[in-house]
Amino acid sequence: MFYHLFTYLDTFDFPGAGMFNYISFRASMAFIMSLLVGLFIGKKIIRRLQIRQIGEEIRDLGLEGQMQKKGTPTMGGIIILISLLSAVFAFANLTNVYVILMVVTTIWLGMIGFFDDYIKVYKKNKEGLRGIYKIVGQVILGLIVGLTLWLHPSVVVREHNVRTVKTVTSITDMEKQINASENYVSRDVKSTVTTIPFVKGNEFDYESLVLFLGEYASIFKWIIFIIAVIFITTAVSNGANITDGLDGLASGTSAIIVSTLGIIAYLSGNIIFSAYLGIMYIPGIGELVVFLAAFLGALIGFLWYNTYPAQVFMGDTGSLSIGGIIAVSAIIARKELLLPLLCGIFFIENLSVIIQVSYFKYTKRKYGVGKRVFLMSPLHHHYQKQGYPEAKIVSRFWIIGIFLAVLTLATLKMR
Repeated sequence: MFYHLFTYLDTFDFPGAGMFNYISFRASMAFIMSLLVGLFIGKKIIRRLQIRQIGEEIRDLGLEGQMQKKGTPTMGGIIILISLLSAVFAFANLTNVYVILMVVTTIWLGMIGFFDDYIKVYKKNKEGLRGIYKIVGQVILGLIVGLTLWLHPSVVVREHNVRTVKTVTSITDMEKQINASENYVSRDVKSTVTTIPFVKGNEFDYESLVLFLGEYASIFKWIIFIIAVIFITTAVSNGANITDGLDGLASGTSAIIVSTLGIIAYLSGNIIFSAYLGIMYIPGIGELVVFLAAFLGALIGFLWYNTYPAQVFMGDTGSLSIGGIIAVSAIIARKELLLPLLCGIFFIENLSVIIQVSYFKYTKRKYGVGKRVFLMSPLHHHYQKQGYPEAKIVSRFWIIGIFLAVLTLATLKMR
């Protein structure tokens, strides 16, 4: 809204309107607005949830302090979604295909999570929305995202090649060579190339998986890509959902991940930095920085009320949309293969549940008695069972998340 208004006013040399042409300015404003909106509406929404007695139903699992959380308002993900979307609508370019995809992702998964929470709270059904419906919704979203990235004409990757005249030792050198048209060659192409860590060249093309199909490879590579998008969107969305088990764990970990993705999106959308780092330049992805800045502000605003002891839980309304946003933004930035590293906390939490369930079923079938690898899953409950205070577990998971985020950024140059 403000972006489009001031872009129009800039044509009349309106004082200050030109500031809205800068992504850094709009990203800063989006962060501030979403944070303030989250802080302002958070208390009001929590109070309304308390009045309507929309509280969390707690099963007694023998965890310290667990039953004290009974009745804590849930569905607090509404706070995140409202503060995020209000800042995006105010400062982002709403005609940008990436922004549109992110808004669709937010609303789509937010609605699925809302229906799940509604059934749990109002219908008193602890199972919530049937798992098959959640999966179908996530698959449809992945299909929408994959097809859009395939068919939309604005979704391209710029192949650039700097014919180096001298050794590049700084960003200034790279900028000079890019500005020299005789030294810089580029073209925008539809591509299924993505970033892969720790290898020379740092890139992987989905087409390499179907080269044996010959002339049909150019079509089937997109089918493989869409399948990957569906799988990644579903996996990360559910991973965030499983991680949401301790006060501040999912929201704090997600804030670290989103900060990293914002840096990556900014670098990928800047022709100078992308050329200097040797990573893909993606035209138009700069607007994703504005969205992620708003998302970061929304998460921190929610974290204000979600830190131990939590005044509100995000519920599936928040956790499903958080995971989906992270997954889709990574796919847009062509960094989806970095997600197991960047989202290592989500990955380990998910893996702990898979290991626990699989081993229990295996031992029950073989020995007649089910055995467990962990005292309890997901992993954060295992440490609770060992007697670690909740706040300490969350803080240490955050520290691990920061380490993984820095390592993810380092992979851009580690090859």
